[in-house]
Amino acid sequence: MTNQVASSVKIQFSQLFINNEFVDSVNKRRIPVINPSTEEIICEVQAAEKEDVDLAVTAARQAFKLNSPWRTMDASKRGTLIGKLASLIERDSEYLASLDALDNGKPYLNALDDVSSSIDLFNYYAGWCDKICGKTIPVDGNYFTYTRHEPVGVCGQIIPWNYPLAMLAWKLGPALACGNTVVLKPSELTPLSALYCAHLIKEAGFPPGVINIVPGYGNTAGEAITSHMDIDKVAFTGSTETGRKVMTAAAQSNLKRVSLELGGKSPLIIFADCDVDFAVKCAHGAIMTNVGQNCVAGSRTFVQDTIYEEFVQKSKELAETRVVGDAFDPNTQQGPIINKSQLEKVLGFIKKGQEEGARLVYGGKRLGSKGYFVQPTVFADVKDDMSIATDEIFGPVQSIIKFSDPDEVIERANRTKYGLAAGVITNDINKAFKISQSLQAGSVWVNCYDIVSSQTPFGGFKQSGQGREVGEYALQLYTEIKTVTVQIPEKNS
Repeated sequence: MTNQVASSVKIQFSQLFINNEFVDSVNKRRIPVINPSTEEIICEVQAAEKEDVDLAVTAARQAFKLNSPWRTMDASKRGTLIGKLASLIERDSEYLASLDALDNGKPYLNALDDVSSSIDLFNYYAGWCDKICGKTIPVDGNYFTYTRHEPVGVCGQIIPWNYPLAMLAWKLGPALACGNTVVLKPSELTPLSALYCAHLIKEAGFPPGVINIVPGYGNTAGEAITSHMDIDKVAFTGSTETGRKVMTAAAQSNLKRVSLELGGKSPLIIFADCDVDFAVKCAHGAIMTNVGQNCVAGSRTFVQDTIYEEFVQKSKELAETRVVGDAFDPNTQQGPIINKSQLEKVLGFIKKGQEEGARLVYGGKRLGSKGYFVQPTVFADVKDDMSIATDEIFGPVQSIIKFSDPDEVIERANRTKYGLAAGVITNDINKAFKISQSLQAGSVWVNCYDIVSSQTPFGGFKQSGQGREVGEYALQLYTEIKTVTVQIPEKNS
């Protein structure tokens, strides 16, 4: 079945990528990369530490010099390079999807979708390169004033393990479109697709030093990036707890620019006027997609009282049919949790949910003795102050919460430190507009969930982050605005 397919995926690159070359780390330390479906070591990759980050930053700084090939390149040519990278990713899409399925554990078909969205995103930003424009400003006096949008400089980017290739695209796309250079750290858990993309970056023809990829641990390579005195901006996607550390390091070093995409505890509000079967499927996908390892997961399912028990029963039935298995099995809908510690965290929350009085409707157990698999889990009778309703679990755990009054549910939905996303399911358009405008979240989906495209901004309110990624808004994260004022000579009389 599946182990045979997985073993046929050959790992081609396991070194750091600095200045367009694959190199060993200075200290020759290695990171074992684990297949979460089997708990077996796939390979070992070189582990970047401070010395390696220094080398990568030096290369990126050299590539950012004013007379460098990258800085003197026409904006349209920069777009052509990004488009070439998209084409190469498309050419090797099946292999890249296999890499993400292998070290992340996500079903291969889902990984293929991630590859497709990454291609779209690179093509989207390729089109932006020669359209980043300033303005002329009619100031008082005999002056001509205009603004320029210039690249920030060397950008440190730290991406998570839940969407390895897609997060790489989200970070690289706008940074490159604006003309920056990059030192990117993929997660030590899922570095394989990023390292293969490094090979494609070189093949596409990017000048040396423009993109450097340094897999490593957060407390070594990550810390070196966030505290580096010669990095101008850091972009981080991950937990809120780590986001605080990133901001602190940025402030205590050179006060570098910071953008953060952090955690969430997103509400999905379901009204009794909806199609219940549709709502059950939507809510199921909102929390179970990617094994619940999704920052926008609809992890608080608010259901109006008159349809509550019907909704709970149908949610149980749908969870029972969900196929959990190896990433390379074509029937698999849900792969494993990323690693042992995350599995134990998810199981701990499930236990706490039961101890605090929630009704376990389905699931709650680890599956098998090999691999980090857990049953899709459904809780009912969840109260707002229970741990499973307040804390980010990052697992396939649905918490179904009863409500009756629309005004009350808005206040309850907003009663969280997070504000990344939210959803509303109703057939009443007036209600949909009212609720969506009242929810404190960066993205609100009406009669759908987790619809993200290259064109739409993504980011959070409150402790879910700062700044917006994807779409035109992401360009603001990677440019500095310069005002130029020129005195116009007085005309001779």
